[in-house]
This record gives sequence, C-alpha cells and structure tokens, in this order.
Amino acid sequence: MAAPQNQPSVALLPHLPTLVDTWYPPSREHWELINYAWQFFPLFTAVQWLTTFYPSGKTSIDSKLNLPGKWAWLFMEIPGMLTVLYCLFTIPHQENLPTIPWANWTMAGIYCLHYTYRAILSPLLLNPSMSPIHATVFLSAFAWQVTNGLVIGGWLAGYGPTTVYDWSGKLYAIEVGLVFWGWSFLGNIFHDDDLREIRRSALRRQKEQARKEGKPVAGVEKLYMLPKNGLFHYVLFPHYLCEWLEWAGFWMVGGWDCVPARSFLFNEIATMLPRALQGKQWYVEKFGQEKVGSRKAIIPGLL
Repeated sequence: MAAPQNQPSVALLPHLPTLVDTWYPPSREHWELINYAWQFFPLFTAVQWLTTFYPSGKTSIDSKLNLPGKWAWLFMEIPGMLTVLYCLFTIPHQENLPTIPWANWTMAGIYCLHYTYRAILSPLLLNPSMSPIHATVFLSAFAWQVTNGLVIGGWLAGYGPTTVYDWSGKLYAIEVGLVFWGWSFLGNIFHDDDLREIRRSALRRQKEQARKEGKPVAGVEKLYMLPKNGLFHYVLFPHYLCEWLEWAGFWMVGGWDCVPARSFLFNEIATMLPRALQGKQWYVEKFGQEKVGSRKAIIPGLL
C-alpha cells in the first residue's frame, strides 16, 4: 500500500543529527567551540578563592550526599580517559582519515597511562582508604573530565595534526617532553606513595594490636600526618607540583601551539592552586606552624 499523500516517506526524511552525533564525539564545529571556551575555565575557578568548602579528602564532611571515596574517585576520574579513547576510535571515521600519526597515539598513551594509575590503580589497589566524596565534588570533577577529554581527544583524533608531516621538525621537543613527563610522573607516584605509607603503616599497627588484644581494627580513613620524604621537605603538596610538571611535559610533546594541552595545564593549575594554599592552612591549624615550619604549599621557596 502506498504511503498516505500527507505524510512524507521515512526514506525521504532529512537526517536529524542527535546530541550524541555532534557532541560526543564532537563535530569539528562543536569541538572548535569547546576548545575555545575551555581556555576560559580559570575564570570560573575564582569562586575557590572565596570559599573553603571542598567536601572531599582532608576537608570531607558528614553528609547524606557523600559517596564512597574509592568508587566515587574511580567514576569521576576515568571519564576523561574513556572520552579520549572514544574520540580516537570514532572521529577518524567521521573525518575519513586513513590513520592517526604515531605522535598522536604517543600523547594519548601517556595521558591514558596517567589516568590508569590515578583513576583505577590508586583507588582500587594502592590506597588503603579514601575519605568520602560529596556529590557536588563528584559531579564537578566528572564534568571537568568529560570536557577535557573532548578537547584533547578531538585534537588527537583528527582536529589537530593528521599526518606525520604535521609533526616534522618537532622530534626534539617530543623527546624532551616525554622525558620531562616521565620523570614528573614518577615523582607524582613517589609522593603519592609517601602519603599512602602513613596510612599503611598505621593500619599494620592497628591490625597487630587487634590481633594481640582481640579488638576490631579502628580504620585509617581520617588519619593524617606530616610526610617528610622527597619534596615534602620543602612543600606540602609536591604531588600537585609533579602533576603540573607532567602536563607541562605533555604540552611540550604537543608543541607550544597545542591549545588543548596548554588549556589542560592552566586549568589544572587554576583548580589545584587554591586547594593547595587552603590545604597549607589546614595543616597549620591541625599540626601548628612550628611543625609545618618553613614549608611552602606547592612551589619550593615561593608559594
């Protein structure tokens, strides 16, 4: 039976792009918009200078909106990596690209290596415990990761360099950037592990005491001490500093004209700097200025 005259045939209906089709992964037009707007994210972080409310980690609070620390951390940190990978496996088909240059995959690889450590290994296998994370922190971090993943993933997957010739003349910068990134990544792991060892050693003592006295283990969720190894001699948040240096190396690999890598670094600094300065005040209030001594918050001898 023929279709009624007053209704168009389904085959003749124009393609109506959906939200997923044009934003995740983004079309070139939408990626350019997100990439441009993402540069101005530090303007929104100004609110962190006006409030100390950050219900996570050291400053977590009792709330019905709290989420289990380990699982909340996993699900709020991993979307960036998944988004980058999704872009890499979808955008080249949209752009009809036969292949992606090896340098693009190298940048994607070190990005994913960092977040495999940070989002999966740290909370699930390495951290003895994690304080609860408030839903507002979870949602903010989730949105941040998705946006950053779209910006970086889009650039790597087809909206940035698409041939080996686009990387010509940058081999030295790539090599230097990778070495810089690698040492900074190891520094990040070292200082993270120094913080973990505080709770690991306390947990071992608790278990031994519980074994001897037949009492339950108290737990180390809110146990804090002043770490002293490595750059902790000079600053209270060297793991933040090492992460900044990581993404500075990432920017070197991409080249100084790599706007997504530059935005990533600046946005991290804008987000983490006020937390580090407020964190130093937290240490002073908890342990006293005498024990904190001359340590700076994040940059030795300066800040």
